[in-house]
Amino acid sequence: MRIFGYLAKKVGDLTVKYSNLPESYIKKSYEQVYWKNPTGYPQYPKAQVARKKFRFTTNRPWTAQFRQQNDRGMYRKKVFIEPVGEWSFFKGDRVEIMVGKDKGKQGIVSQVIQERNWVGKDKKFPGVTVQSEAPLLVTTDVRVSLASSRIIPVPKTAEETIEFKSKELYIENADKDTKADATTEVTFAPKLRTFEMDIMEEMGIKEDRVPAKSYWY
Repeated sequence: MRIFGYLAKKVGDLTVKYSNLPESYIKKSYEQVYWKNPTGYPQYPKAQVARKKFRFTTNRPWTAQFRQQNDRGMYRKKVFIEPVGEWSFFKGDRVEIMVGKDKGKQGIVSQVIQERNWVGKDKKFPGVTVQSEAPLLVTTDVRVSLASSRIIPVPKTAEETIEFKSKELYIENADKDTKADATTEVTFAPKLRTFEMDIMEEMGIKEDRVPAKSYWY
């Protein structure tokens, strides 16, 4: 039971990959911290009171819809997730429904919701009626063809993110404020000295004065 609860409150790795957003940004978008000790004071232990369990749905954790569904003071029924050893369903896979009234129907995976073991099939728009399809529950982790016994390769569609189709074909936008190389460049080297000491070293100032003795009575 403990592993079910852990998986239900953890953001999936594929969710972070497909969003093309920093994991720290995603965590900051949905976390709810009610109280925490101030930082910079060694006498206070590092502790905080925050919400630990969230209700994951088809709305992604960094969206306003997700925050509305998990608003402060709103606690919904627990959802227990069956653990999947190694995730083997990716965007672009052709899947077939094995049970239920739609058994035998096939479709292409268009969305992966790893937090709930869901995959979303491509949507159809017959005429002017918009058909909204519910996600499918994943219960197996095998990527082997039953007909040929060969391993099914991961489709190229699985590499798509919100910004590019594939990393090899991605061209960086020249109008961006911050370049990719600038974000990884190390520009600060921490030293055990004060700000005044750094200024004196930069300007070549040497302190040779000897402070006068002081006495306390």
